[in-house]
Amino acid sequence: MPSYFIGLMSGTSIDGVDAVLVDFTQEQYQVVATYTQPFPKHLFKGLQRLSQPGSDEVNRLGRLDRQVADVFAEAVNGLLEQNQIDSSQVVAIGSHGQTIRHMPNLENSFSIQIGDPNTIAVKTGIDVIADFRRKDIALGGQGAPLVPAFHQQIFASKKIQRIILNIGGIANITYLPVDGSSVVGFDTGPGNALMDSWIQQRLEQAYDNNGEWAASGTTDPTLLNHLLSHTYFSQPFPKSTGKELFSQAWLTQQLSEFIHLPDEDIQSTLLDLTCMSISDQISKLSPTGELFVCGGGALNSEMMKRLKALQPNYRVTTTSELGLDPKWVEAVAFAWLAYRYTQGLSGNLPDVTGASRTAILGAMYPAN
Repeated sequence: MPSYFIGLMSGTSIDGVDAVLVDFTQEQYQVVATYTQPFPKHLFKGLQRLSQPGSDEVNRLGRLDRQVADVFAEAVNGLLEQNQIDSSQVVAIGSHGQTIRHMPNLENSFSIQIGDPNTIAVKTGIDVIADFRRKDIALGGQGAPLVPAFHQQIFASKKIQRIILNIGGIANITYLPVDGSSVVGFDTGPGNALMDSWIQQRLEQAYDNNGEWAASGTTDPTLLNHLLSHTYFSQPFPKSTGKELFSQAWLTQQLSEFIHLPDEDIQSTLLDLTCMSISDQISKLSPTGELFVCGGGALNSEMMKRLKALQPNYRVTTTSELGLDPKWVEAVAFAWLAYRYTQGLSGNLPDVTGASRTAILGAMYPAN
């Protein structure tokens, strides 16, 4: 009998919900099916607004919590229907939710993900495991990144050190040393978030397809150095960040003295900001190894080209070479965290998040 779990992931890019059906029979994972449910335009705009401080936040949060859950449930039902699988065959759904605030450095730190798991459970008829970050935060951690534990489980090698680089709205890396010693993982800074924000603002496009707009421009070294002077890049890990720090408002402020630059030059500079902030951290971890990229950035050929140029001593490719399509790595990770929950196994790495100990992550929301 297969042991089916569904992983649901929506990242900081807010482009849609990725749903993946995974079989964890005998602790080995197999991706059975995948599905993406786009966010309606009004919901995308509502989430963008909620990601910035504003008025009437509690009412808007309450409404969007339910609306996001509806889309998550649609993703599950679409996945099952497309593959003719009955909901009774699925053990549980691991739902990451939609992050609307990640504030790990306050005295009372917090991370809020919406997408009401009760609504998902009712609309799918499947138990939901959600709220994965707050136990780690209660233990003094940052609640992020959580995927390095999964990366260690399935991607580590005994022959060569590997770095798994996830580039979503924010970029994070997992360093997997060859001797199996302590795994390192942290957010390096912006991934696609600033580039997406700039192209949405200037060309009204959702994202820069293959980095073509960035490739048409020329990076401005003065602006690049100005952006790289942000204190986050020199902070020691464990560390995590989000669009609260690298926001459109921050970008507008940073560009105030550079408005004379052509738009495409700014886009090229933002791409180099992402690539250089990632590359600087990789160089500090190991001078050579294998770099496997996942997330939306893996599909950006200009980004991959620039990363290869910055890291000539690394073999730079995508997680496809390790048997997992780069688009689905994070969704599979949350299916894995749901599986870990049902087995009573820990899901965090204290060396990565800063938590005082390992812990079972998440809470169960029964369908019945």
